[in-house]
Amino acid sequence: MSESVTREGVPADVGRYVDEALRDRYFAACDAVYALGAPAVAETDVETRAGTTHVYRYGPTEGPAAARTPVVLVHGSGSCSAMWYPNTPAFAAERPVYAVDTPGDPGRSVQREAVHQPERAAAWLEETLDGLGLDRVHLVGSSYGGWLALNQAHRAPGRLASVTLLDPGGLEKVGLRFFAWIFAGYFATFAPRALRPRLAAWLEQPVLVVPELRAMIRAGVRAHRIRRPAPLPLTEDELRTLRTPLYLVLGERSLLVHPRRQAERVPRLVPGARAEIVRATGHGPQIDHAEQVNRRILDFLDSVG
Repeated sequence: MSESVTREGVPADVGRYVDEALRDRYFAACDAVYALGAPAVAETDVETRAGTTHVYRYGPTEGPAAARTPVVLVHGSGSCSAMWYPNTPAFAAERPVYAVDTPGDPGRSVQREAVHQPERAAAWLEETLDGLGLDRVHLVGSSYGGWLALNQAHRAPGRLASVTLLDPGGLEKVGLRFFAWIFAGYFATFAPRALRPRLAAWLEQPVLVVPELRAMIRAGVRAHRIRRPAPLPLTEDELRTLRTPLYLVLGERSLLVHPRRQAERVPRLVPGARAEIVRATGHGPQIDHAEQVNRRILDFLDSVG
């Protein structure tokens, strides 16, 4: 457990909601975003040492497709599994899909211990997959979820059939330009409606032009307090140890990483890794170009099995 606690006796490095009313308002906004994607066929809670992990299940439950290796989706920081709405219909049409709410982020998971340390993060995800009864999975992570997936491939790869990293953390130290972009995007949600499309194009923030996304992000910022540092990147020696089939998808104008640098570096360090830069997008290629990215991810998964 953390050495420091709040007045309420909660570890200081554990994310929390401000109050129940704001939490419920956020959940309602999330549900509006979930409605844009595939309908979940089930929801379940998995108990781990870090807390209760909420998981959404999509896709076939019987027939040949249901027997295929499932996809597990891990969202970015400050979000929840609703962010996968542009991707769940395509993925669920071909395979079972599980979307995990990461403890510490605004979602329906309930955190008890910090999981930002690499060893704890890997243990939490391993316990979650075990609780779901999944022996082999295709892990797909976006942003902070990309770091979680990369960390899993390094520390606990036994269950991983493949790893897909969508403009991920874990490759470079997070710079000020990324945090400036995050803050600019949030404040732009308050702009007049007529200005939002122009700001969305300039900032490459799809949240500004999808009303449901905009409402969810704003509600989440008000309702929830994230308490974790930015993850440290893996070293080159650590990247060289990876043997899980890896697909790296980067936004051409990403502010989290330097796309050209990482598109050259990762395949050079990780045997067999693929890397691709998606044009005309920033940090959200799977949202901005969902149809294209969905198809390429599914083709990669098919190549692995």
